[in-house]
Amino acid sequence: MTHGNGAYKRAGVDIDAGNHTVSLMKQAVRSTFTPQVLSDVGSFGGLFDVSNLKSMASPVLVASTDGVGTKTRVAARLNRWDTIGQDLVNHCINDILVQGAQPLFFMDYIATSKVIPDQLAAIVGGMAAACKLAGCALIGGETAEMPGVYAPGEIDVAGTIIGVVEYGDLITGTCIEPGDAILVLPSNGLHTNGYSLARAALAGMDWSTPRDDLGGESIAAALLEPHLSYLDAINTLQHNGIEMRGMAHITGGGLIENLPRILPDGLGADIARAVREPPIFDLIQRMGRVTTEEMFRVFNMGMGMLIVTPAGIAGDAAALLVDDSDNDAIGEAYIAGFITDDGQINVRMERL
Repeated sequence: MTHGNGAYKRAGVDIDAGNHTVSLMKQAVRSTFTPQVLSDVGSFGGLFDVSNLKSMASPVLVASTDGVGTKTRVAARLNRWDTIGQDLVNHCINDILVQGAQPLFFMDYIATSKVIPDQLAAIVGGMAAACKLAGCALIGGETAEMPGVYAPGEIDVAGTIIGVVEYGDLITGTCIEPGDAILVLPSNGLHTNGYSLARAALAGMDWSTPRDDLGGESIAAALLEPHLSYLDAINTLQHNGIEMRGMAHITGGGLIENLPRILPDGLGADIARAVREPPIFDLIQRMGRVTTEEMFRVFNMGMGMLIVTPAGIAGDAAALLVDDSDNDAIGEAYIAGFITDDGQINVRMERL
């Protein structure tokens, strides 16, 4: 039988390009495989052996699905595709971390108007790199070429992560009490949220030239900073016996809307601390004429993860996370405020 790709290709779908994409990403994907992975790239379903969970008293699977939103438009403008895969994986890792889960495996979904093999291989390569660092297997995914659904040049990237935690180690926020301290793990930029506003505010500017007000970075570099994973930081605290009563990953909705998601009814927070935020936020606010209130509702504003601990051990927890990376944009963990009993989120941040 003769294999054809003519009519379908004329309709906008190139089977050969899809196959070539898979061949380019195979090595990167296989590099993430742990001994629990039982299937290879291209299988109809990813297979993951969970028999080792029998050693756990009461294992709970934790799942999360998310995307990188319009950060893909930034990648497209710069034709740089090696970071948004990292963004996706690290975002999903952080989402299950807040409940105490360790990642097991990840699956991705990429939809585009036209398959460009090198582009998609770069995206999946970023996913594989982030998965490998986290000890998380990339066991499958889907690449969908959908002309007519997506405009020319458009691409969407999403993924699902599965992790596990002992039932007795679940972090739910139910134990949070007034007087508990709020520890901040800083971000290095926008992570994966607020890009529609950021692109609108900075649309008419030069994105490629280094700027003094960005610490010598270009706008492009600042916007493409990969979403940080807090896996190592949380594991450090856990291994040192730090009680974490609740965690909030600061994503869409900012601090104002994400912290209340973990607070018991009637509790609030008083956050008042000088914070060194990545300078890209100030530039967005100035150029977009955005109010401070809206900035804190849209962006993480330099706060990537909040951890609620008993006040008496918060200082010890922060000391365990002293930054030795020499990256001033990341900084060190710090105590930003305390839990209150008034049901309000009061933010009085002095921005350095």
